[in-house]
Amino acid sequence: MDAAKSLRNAIDEAYAAGLLGKNILGTGLDFDLYIHLGAGSYECGEESALMSSLMGERGMPRLKFPHVPLPTVQGVWDRPTIINNVETYTCAPFIIAKGGEWYATLGAATKNSRGTKIFSVSGHVNKPGNYEIEFGVSLMDLLEMSGGMKGGKLKACVPGGSSVPIINAEACEKAIIGYEEMGDVKTMVGSGGCMFLNEHTCIVSFIWRTALFYANESCGKCTPCREGTKWMLQILERIVRGNGQPGDMELLMEITTQIDGRSFCGLGDAAAWPVAAAIRVFPEEFEYYIKHGKSMVQSAEAKNLMPREHQIALAGR
Repeated sequence: MDAAKSLRNAIDEAYAAGLLGKNILGTGLDFDLYIHLGAGSYECGEESALMSSLMGERGMPRLKFPHVPLPTVQGVWDRPTIINNVETYTCAPFIIAKGGEWYATLGAATKNSRGTKIFSVSGHVNKPGNYEIEFGVSLMDLLEMSGGMKGGKLKACVPGGSSVPIINAEACEKAIIGYEEMGDVKTMVGSGGCMFLNEHTCIVSFIWRTALFYANESCGKCTPCREGTKWMLQILERIVRGNGQPGDMELLMEITTQIDGRSFCGLGDAAAWPVAAAIRVFPEEFEYYIKHGKSMVQSAEAKNLMPREHQIALAGR
C-alpha cells in the first residue's frame, strides 16, 4: 500500500507538470496512467492470472501460446496488452537516454547478464533493505552491503526469492550474481528476494514454512500443484512435529519430480524447487530430524528448536 501511495503521488506530479494526460507538452499525444490494486495473491504474479484478476475474474492462469493469442495480441479485455515488471520500466528511460551500448557496459563482467538488479535483502543481516547492484557483483559483496551477518555465521542463502534453490555457505562464497553464473552454483537470480540465514537456522523448519506458503497460495487449478503442494506440506509437517518416518526424504523428492514441469504455471515449479534443493544441500538435517524427532540445530533461546513464528503457524493448523 505504501508503494501504491508513492506511485500515486508521482503520477499526480506528472499530470501537474503536463507529462501525462491530454496533449502532453503540446505534442498532441494523449497518455493516461492508472493504478489498480490487486488482492495480494502470489498466483497473480503470473501474467495471465494477473490479467484475469484485473478484469474481475478469479486469479488463475490461462492456456499459453500457441493455444491462445499472446497478450500483445489479445490481452486485458481482449485488447493488446504489454506486461512488464516495474523494475523493467524503471530501466527503460536510462536505456532510451543513454543507449543500449551504454547499458550493456553494466554487468559486462558476466557472460550475458547486463544492467542492474534490485535485491531485496532480508534474513539474518544487520542492514536489510533494497540494494541495486550491477550484475557481476559477488553474493558475498551483497552480504557486505547489507551489513554482514547478524547473530551468527553464514549458513545458507536463498538468493532470488522463496522459490529459488537454497545454497550453503561454501556455494555463497563462489556465487557471482548473473543469470548464468548463479546456475553454476545450482541456484538462480530469480526475483532478487535474497534471504541470508545464520548457523542457528533449522533448515527443515525453514523449508516447512516455505512449503506452507506455497500450499496456501496455490490457486488449485491443476492437480500437480494443488495436490502436490499439500502432500509435501503434510510430510514436512509430520517431520517437524517429531513424527518423521524412514523414506520421507525419498518420498518428498519423488513428489517434487511429479510437480516440477507438470503444473499449469510456474507456481508448481516454485513450490518444488526449494524442497528438493534443501534435501540435496542439507540432507543431514532432514535425516537427523526424522531419526531423533527434533532439530539438530541447538537454539539458545528455547528448548523447542522451532522458531517462534513457525510454532504459531503450526499450532494454527
